[in-house]
Amino acid sequence: MLHGDMGPGVRKGMEIVVALGRIYGARRLAPVRSVQVAGVSYRNLGEAGLAFLSEWADQGARVRVPTTLNPAGMDLQAWRALGFSETFARRQRAVIEAFERLGARTTCTCTPYLIGHVPGVGEHVAWAESSAVSYVNSVLGARTNREGGPSALAAAITGRTAAYGLHLDENRIATLRVDVRCPVHALSDFGALGYLVGKAAQNRVPYFVGLDAPDDSWITALKALGAAMAASGAVALYHVAGITPEARSTDVLVPEHETLVVDDLQPAYVALNAASVSKHQRAIDLVWFGCPHASLAEIAGVVRRLDGRRVKSALWITAARDVREQAEAEGLLQAIEACGGRIVADMCAVVAPMQELGFRTLATPSAKGATYIPSHAGLLVRYGTVEQCVEAAVTGVWPLR
Repeated sequence: MLHGDMGPGVRKGMEIVVALGRIYGARRLAPVRSVQVAGVSYRNLGEAGLAFLSEWADQGARVRVPTTLNPAGMDLQAWRALGFSETFARRQRAVIEAFERLGARTTCTCTPYLIGHVPGVGEHVAWAESSAVSYVNSVLGARTNREGGPSALAAAITGRTAAYGLHLDENRIATLRVDVRCPVHALSDFGALGYLVGKAAQNRVPYFVGLDAPDDSWITALKALGAAMAASGAVALYHVAGITPEARSTDVLVPEHETLVVDDLQPAYVALNAASVSKHQRAIDLVWFGCPHASLAEIAGVVRRLDGRRVKSALWITAARDVREQAEAEGLLQAIEACGGRIVADMCAVVAPMQELGFRTLATPSAKGATYIPSHAGLLVRYGTVEQCVEAAVTGVWPLR
């Protein structure tokens, strides 16, 4: 591959893989089972990124392992109904077509593990999106570093990645013990906890002790926890005592570890709510669920809490298109739409040109979304529980409680 025997596109991919291996001192390459590529929204890529992808495809490069894409900047089918411009849509479609030429599956989601890509414990993958990296390392026990868009695509084209970082046993041991001494039950509690720990941990590996069972499933809770730590810090792997697969090992925590005590989540709730929004400015334009992309169970939870009530604010649940189709088959899509909401596929508000849509304020139970939306989309954020966000959608204002 490196010598060009399989064509210039494959050679370019292997050059990237080998360069990273040399930079990080890898001794070998590891075969990967699957790849998840970030850098899909045209808003992030621009013309230079689109040209790079198109040139690579022109060189004959094709992926050789199952490869999915991160969210795009719009719903690929309902973009017009959502208010996105024809100009942006045309450019976004060109990006998707370039990935399609490369052989990637053009399902755009940050939760590929919800649509069938579920690697096993110890298997090597090359995933790029920070919350997906956290989940696949921590909850599934597979192994990946946080890849960049080009390096993930290079791994897909060569079927290999350099074995360094979290691919190696010695780098997967926790160095920070987190003693949780306050109630953590709601989805937003797990996000708040992750926000605090991510800021303290940065790129270290935390080991959580004292977590009780969540109100929802562990899958939903851990998805929120990991996404928040990846957003506020750079945590790509964590362990939860008695829950995550590698936490069952006796040597999951180094003897010389530091300890972080978390006994109050309120500082995170304060930090994740826009300081410039006063208690008297309660109007909410958009309520957003599904960051990371929602599961069928999360959609059902919103339907249950809506209880047939019509919404006054725009309500979006972002999800993989496969999950949206499952929701339609089970009547959940119809229930959301009957209330005036939408299940929006393919996209994420963080990487979308939200300025085109006229929203000013957003409510969400996602700590990751609340961290990124102000700087990426320019919206003022209210952060709280799923129940608070549903009430905000129904009434059009943020509840005072």
